Amino acid sequence: MTPAELDARLHFAVTAARRAGDLALSYARDPARMAVESKGVQDLVTAADKAVEAALRSEVATAYPRDAMLGEEEGITPGWDGRAPLWIVDPIDGTANFARRIPVWCVSIGLVLDGEPVLGVIHAPALGETHAAARGRGATLNGAPIRVSTATAPEASRVGLGFSYRRERQLHLAAIDRLLARHCEYSRLGSGALGLAHVADGRFEGYFEPHINAWDVAAGIAIVREAGGFTNAFFEGEGLVRGNPILAGAPGVRGFLESTLADLMLP
Repeated sequence: MTPAELDARLHFAVTAARRAGDLALSYARDPARMAVESKGVQDLVTAADKAVEAALRSEVATAYPRDAMLGEEEGITPGWDGRAPLWIVDPIDGTANFARRIPVWCVSIGLVLDGEPVLGVIHAPALGETHAAARGRGATLNGAPIRVSTATAPEASRVGLGFSYRRERQLHLAAIDRLLARHCEYSRLGSGALGLAHVADGRFEGYFEPHINAWDVAAGIAIVREAGGFTNAFFEGEGLVRGNPILAGAPGVRGFLESTLADLMLP
Protein backbone atom coordinates (compact mmCIF):
# COMPACT_ATOMS: atom_id res chain seq x y z
CA MET A 1 0.00 0.00 0.00
CA THR A 2 1.47 3.35 -1.02
CA PRO A 3 1.72 6.27 1.45
CA ALA A 4 -0.96 8.11 -0.53
CA GLU A 5 -3.33 5.13 -0.28
CA LEU A 6 -2.68 4.88 3.45
CA ASP A 7 -3.33 8.60 3.91
CA ALA A 8 -6.62 8.25 2.03
CA ARG A 9 -7.70 5.38 4.25
CA LEU A 10 -6.77 7.35 7.37
CA HIS A 11 -8.92 10.27 6.25
CA PHE A 12 -11.74 7.84 5.46
CA ALA A 13 -11.45 6.16 8.88
CA VAL A 14 -11.50 9.45 10.81
CA THR A 15 -14.58 10.62 8.91
CA ALA A 16 -16.33 7.26 9.28
CA ALA A 17 -15.55 7.09 13.01
CA ARG A 18 -17.05 10.52 13.59
CA ARG A 19 -20.22 9.60 11.70
CA ALA A 20 -20.40 6.36 13.67
CA GLY A 21 -19.96 8.31 16.89
CA ASP A 22 -22.84 10.60 15.98
CA LEU A 23 -25.03 7.57 15.35
CA ALA A 24 -24.07 6.03 18.69
CA LEU A 25 -24.79 9.33 20.46
CA SER A 26 -28.29 9.37 19.00
CA TYR A 27 -28.94 6.12 20.89
CA ALA A 28 -27.23 7.37 24.04
CA ARG A 29 -29.58 10.36 24.09
CA ASP A 30 -32.61 8.09 23.86
CA PRO A 31 -32.01 5.14 26.23
CA ALA A 32 -35.34 3.56 25.29
CA ARG A 33 -33.80 2.68 21.89
CA MET A 34 -30.77 0.87 23.34
CA ALA A 35 -32.38 -2.60 23.64
CA VAL A 36 -29.61 -3.92 25.89
CA GLU A 37 -28.92 -7.67 25.65
CA SER A 38 -26.44 -9.97 27.40
CA LYS A 39 -23.89 -11.96 25.40
CA GLY A 40 -22.28 -13.48 28.50
CA VAL A 41 -21.06 -12.64 31.99
CA GLN A 42 -20.92 -8.83 32.20
CA ASP A 43 -20.81 -8.75 28.37
CA LEU A 44 -23.48 -6.54 26.83
CA VAL A 45 -24.60 -5.59 23.35
CA THR A 46 -27.05 -2.85 22.42
CA ALA A 47 -28.99 -1.85 19.35
CA ALA A 48 -26.43 0.91 18.92
CA ASP A 49 -23.54 -1.57 18.65
CA LYS A 50 -25.36 -3.40 15.88
CA ALA A 51 -26.44 -0.26 14.03
CA VAL A 52 -22.98 1.32 14.16
CA GLU A 53 -21.25 -1.80 12.90
CA ALA A 54 -23.75 -2.17 10.06
CA ALA A 55 -23.16 1.45 9.06
CA LEU A 56 -19.38 1.02 9.10
CA ARG A 57 -19.60 -2.17 7.06
CA SER A 58 -21.64 -0.33 4.46
CA GLU A 59 -19.13 2.54 4.32
CA VAL A 60 -16.12 0.22 3.95
CA ALA A 61 -17.87 -1.85 1.26
CA THR A 62 -18.70 1.29 -0.70
CA ALA A 63 -15.32 3.01 -0.40
CA TYR A 64 -13.04 -0.05 -0.53
CA PRO A 65 -14.95 -3.00 -2.00
CA ARG A 66 -11.80 -5.15 -2.23
CA ASP A 67 -11.03 -4.75 1.48
CA ALA A 68 -12.41 -7.05 4.17
CA MET A 69 -13.74 -6.34 7.63
CA LEU A 70 -13.74 -7.99 11.04
CA GLY A 71 -16.29 -6.58 13.48
CA GLU A 72 -17.21 -7.58 17.00
CA GLU A 73 -20.87 -8.16 16.22
CA GLU A 74 -20.86 -9.74 12.74
CA GLY A 75 -17.45 -11.40 12.47
CA ILE A 76 -15.17 -11.45 9.45
CA THR A 77 -16.01 -10.94 5.78
CA PRO A 78 -16.66 -14.39 4.26
CA GLY A 79 -13.90 -15.55 1.94
CA TRP A 80 -11.18 -13.19 3.19
CA ASP A 81 -7.93 -14.54 1.73
CA GLY A 82 -5.59 -13.17 4.41
CA ARG A 83 -3.94 -10.79 1.93
CA ALA A 84 -6.51 -8.06 1.33
CA PRO A 85 -6.47 -5.12 3.77
CA LEU A 86 -8.57 -5.99 6.81
CA TRP A 87 -10.53 -3.35 8.70
CA ILE A 88 -10.98 -4.36 12.36
CA VAL A 89 -13.83 -2.54 14.06
CA ASP A 90 -15.35 -2.31 17.50
CA PRO A 91 -18.51 -0.26 16.95
CA ILE A 92 -18.71 0.67 20.65
CA ASP A 93 -15.81 -0.30 22.88
CA GLY A 94 -16.97 0.11 26.45
CA THR A 95 -20.55 -1.03 25.86
CA ALA A 96 -21.11 -1.61 29.59
CA ASN A 97 -20.27 2.06 30.19
CA PHE A 98 -22.38 3.14 27.22
CA ALA A 99 -25.41 1.19 28.45
CA ARG A 100 -25.08 2.78 31.91
CA ARG A 101 -24.75 6.28 30.45
CA ILE A 102 -21.10 6.57 31.55
CA PRO A 103 -19.33 8.61 28.82
CA VAL A 104 -16.18 6.44 28.67
CA TRP A 105 -16.67 4.58 25.40
CA CYS A 106 -15.48 4.89 21.82
CA VAL A 107 -15.62 3.79 18.22
CA SER A 108 -12.44 1.90 17.30
CA ILE A 109 -11.34 1.39 13.68
CA GLY A 110 -8.06 -0.32 12.81
CA LEU A 111 -6.55 -1.47 9.54
CA VAL A 112 -4.31 -4.55 9.40
CA LEU A 113 -2.06 -5.38 6.46
CA ASP A 114 0.17 -8.46 6.29
CA GLY A 115 -0.59 -9.23 9.92
CA GLU A 116 0.34 -5.82 11.33
CA PRO A 117 -1.80 -2.81 12.28
CA VAL A 118 -0.95 0.09 9.96
CA LEU A 119 -3.70 2.55 10.85
CA GLY A 120 -5.91 3.33 13.81
CA VAL A 121 -8.68 5.72 14.81
CA ILE A 122 -10.24 5.81 18.28
CA HIS A 123 -13.11 8.28 18.50
CA ALA A 124 -14.74 9.03 21.86
CA PRO A 125 -17.67 11.27 20.91
CA ALA A 126 -18.94 11.87 24.46
CA LEU A 127 -15.45 13.09 25.41
CA GLY A 128 -14.85 15.06 22.21
CA GLU A 129 -11.60 13.21 21.47
CA THR A 130 -10.27 11.52 18.33
CA HIS A 131 -6.94 9.70 18.43
CA ALA A 132 -5.55 8.75 15.03
CA ALA A 133 -2.37 7.37 13.47
CA ALA A 134 -1.02 5.75 10.33
CA ARG A 135 2.28 3.97 9.80
CA GLY A 136 5.08 6.48 9.35
CA ARG A 137 2.77 9.45 9.94
CA GLY A 138 2.91 9.80 13.73
CA ALA A 139 -0.07 9.94 16.08
CA THR A 140 -2.50 12.74 16.88
CA LEU A 141 -5.25 13.73 19.29
CA ASN A 142 -7.81 16.01 17.66
CA GLY A 143 -5.23 16.74 14.98
CA ALA A 144 -2.37 17.72 17.32
CA PRO A 145 0.72 15.48 17.58
CA ILE A 146 1.01 13.25 20.66
CA ARG A 147 3.80 11.25 22.26
CA VAL A 148 3.91 8.66 25.01
CA SER A 149 5.00 9.55 28.54
CA THR A 150 8.65 10.19 29.33
CA ALA A 151 8.35 8.62 32.80
CA THR A 152 11.02 6.13 33.83
CA ALA A 153 10.04 5.25 37.42
CA PRO A 154 7.13 3.04 38.57
CA GLU A 155 6.30 5.44 41.39
CA ALA A 156 5.70 8.18 38.81
CA SER A 157 3.50 5.95 36.63
CA ARG A 158 -0.09 4.89 36.17
CA VAL A 159 -1.06 1.73 34.29
CA GLY A 160 -4.46 1.03 32.77
CA LEU A 161 -5.75 -2.47 33.53
CA GLY A 162 -8.43 -4.39 31.73
CA PHE A 163 -10.39 -7.39 32.97
CA SER A 164 -12.43 -10.12 31.35
CA TYR A 165 -14.12 -13.19 32.76
CA ARG A 166 -12.45 -15.12 29.95
CA ARG A 167 -9.41 -15.39 32.25
CA GLU A 168 -9.07 -16.21 35.94
CA ARG A 169 -9.62 -13.19 38.16
CA GLN A 170 -6.40 -14.04 40.02
CA LEU A 171 -4.43 -12.70 37.05
CA HIS A 172 -6.10 -9.31 37.43
CA LEU A 173 -5.63 -9.30 41.19
CA ALA A 174 -1.97 -10.28 40.82
CA ALA A 175 -1.40 -7.39 38.41
CA ILE A 176 -2.91 -4.92 40.88
CA ASP A 177 -0.87 -6.30 43.78
CA ARG A 178 2.40 -6.22 41.87
CA LEU A 179 1.89 -2.67 40.63
CA LEU A 180 0.98 -1.35 44.05
CA ALA A 181 3.97 -3.14 45.58
CA ARG A 182 6.15 -0.93 43.36
CA HIS A 183 4.09 2.20 44.18
CA CYS A 184 2.69 2.27 40.65
CA GLU A 185 -0.92 3.44 40.38
CA TYR A 186 -3.55 1.79 38.18
CA SER A 187 -6.91 2.61 36.59
CA ARG A 188 -9.66 0.54 35.00
CA LEU A 189 -11.67 2.40 32.38
CA GLY A 190 -13.78 -0.43 30.97
CA SER A 191 -12.48 0.26 27.44
CA GLY A 192 -9.29 -1.33 26.19
CA ALA A 193 -9.20 0.93 23.15
CA LEU A 194 -9.30 4.07 25.30
CA GLY A 195 -6.72 2.55 27.63
CA LEU A 196 -4.32 2.27 24.69
CA ALA A 197 -5.23 5.76 23.48
CA HIS A 198 -4.26 7.08 26.90
CA VAL A 199 -0.90 5.34 26.66
CA ALA A 200 -0.35 7.04 23.32
CA ASP A 201 -1.08 10.52 24.64
CA GLY A 202 0.86 10.07 27.90
CA ARG A 203 -2.02 9.90 30.37
CA PHE A 204 -1.06 6.30 31.17
CA GLU A 205 2.46 4.86 31.18
CA GLY A 206 1.15 1.42 30.31
CA TYR A 207 -1.84 -0.78 29.59
CA PHE A 208 -2.25 -4.48 30.42
CA GLU A 209 -5.00 -7.05 29.97
CA PRO A 210 -4.48 -10.83 30.23
CA HIS A 211 -6.85 -11.47 27.32
CA ILE A 212 -8.50 -9.12 24.86
CA ASN A 213 -9.95 -9.40 21.36
CA ALA A 214 -8.49 -8.00 18.16
CA TRP A 215 -11.28 -5.47 17.63
CA ASP A 216 -10.45 -3.87 20.99
CA VAL A 217 -6.76 -3.28 20.22
CA ALA A 218 -6.08 -3.13 16.47
CA ALA A 219 -6.47 0.64 16.31
CA GLY A 220 -4.76 1.26 19.63
CA ILE A 221 -1.67 -0.74 18.75
CA ALA A 222 -1.10 1.38 15.64
CA ILE A 223 -1.61 4.60 17.61
CA VAL A 224 0.68 3.61 20.51
CA ARG A 225 3.49 2.58 18.19
CA GLU A 226 3.27 5.78 16.15
CA ALA A 227 3.33 7.79 19.39
CA GLY A 228 6.67 6.21 20.31
CA GLY A 229 5.42 3.44 22.56
CA PHE A 230 5.80 -0.33 22.47
CA THR A 231 3.34 -3.23 22.38
CA ASN A 232 3.71 -6.97 22.55
CA ALA A 233 3.28 -9.00 19.33
CA PHE A 234 -0.48 -9.26 19.77
CA PHE A 235 -1.22 -10.68 16.31
CA GLU A 236 1.13 -13.64 16.65
CA GLY A 237 -0.48 -17.06 16.77
CA GLU A 238 -4.25 -16.84 16.83
CA GLY A 239 -4.48 -13.28 18.08
CA LEU A 240 -6.64 -12.22 15.15
CA VAL A 241 -9.35 -14.81 15.66
CA ARG A 242 -9.08 -15.77 19.34
CA GLY A 243 -7.47 -12.75 20.96
CA ASN A 244 -4.32 -12.55 23.06
CA PRO A 245 -2.90 -10.67 26.03
CA ILE A 246 -2.00 -7.03 25.45
CA LEU A 247 0.87 -5.13 27.04
CA ALA A 248 1.67 -1.64 25.83
CA GLY A 249 3.58 1.24 27.29
CA ALA A 250 6.14 4.00 27.23
CA PRO A 251 9.74 2.94 26.55
CA GLY A 252 11.04 4.38 29.82
CA VAL A 253 9.06 1.85 31.86
CA ARG A 254 9.19 -1.09 29.46
CA GLY A 255 11.58 -3.09 31.61
CA PHE A 256 9.43 -2.54 34.70
CA LEU A 257 6.20 -3.47 32.90
CA GLU A 258 7.63 -6.60 31.30
CA SER A 259 9.34 -7.86 34.45
CA THR A 260 6.22 -7.18 36.52
CA LEU A 261 3.47 -8.44 34.22
CA ALA A 262 4.87 -10.65 31.44
CA ASP A 263 4.31 -13.97 33.25
CA LEU A 264 0.60 -13.10 33.58
CA MET A 265 0.26 -12.94 29.78
CA LEU A 266 -1.29 -16.32 29.07
CA PRO A 267 -2.29 -17.15 25.47
